[in-house]
Amino acid sequence: MKNFVVTFARGFGTGGKVIASKLAADLGVHCYENRILTLASQMSGLDEDMFREVNEKIRAKEGAFAGLMKGLPRARKYIARNEKFVSDDTLFKYQKQIIKNLADTESCVIVGKCADYILAGRPNVVSVYIEAPRDFCIKRTMANMGVTEEVAAATIKQTDTYRAEYYKYYTHGNYWTNPINYDMTLNSERVGIDECVELIKAYMRIKGLIE
Repeated sequence: MKNFVVTFARGFGTGGKVIASKLAADLGVHCYENRILTLASQMSGLDEDMFREVNEKIRAKEGAFAGLMKGLPRARKYIARNEKFVSDDTLFKYQKQIIKNLADTESCVIVGKCADYILAGRPNVVSVYIEAPRDFCIKRTMANMGVTEEVAAATIKQTDTYRAEYYKYYTHGNYWTNPINYDMTLNSERVGIDECVELIKAYMRIKGLIE
């Protein structure tokens, strides 16, 4: 069976990252998020000639980007309330290349990074957007981060604004929350975290991506 990719976009506090991780574990594949950014940051520090040489060696080896990321830490980073989106076209170029290479060479789950846009039109890709009511997201954020309701609300607002601006810039004006961008849009409060995982797997079976 051909390899598959499931991309996730999610509002902060919705449990989207947990759903992505659980899905990847159930399917026995890797879940990529911040390690893509870490690797892209390392690659963007190379000059063009050195990058071209490294890139040629990577492209000659199947699954090489995945191999490079295995040794990188799974960073857990929350966007500060005062952090603003600043574009970095060079960094995004490397992220885009890494995502395409992953999709070409292995089955995996990719969280964020405009992966749904980068891989749009591929029949082996399922794109998912996870959202939930603000009260639900605030309670989850308070519990997970150990912060007050005020801090949780501000973190959600700032992070979602950052993600929306990031998506709009790199997709040339598309809207992050537009349901047309995705195969599935799920309300994690109504559906439930584990049930979201099961629904996504059911859809993948309908698509013929898994048995």
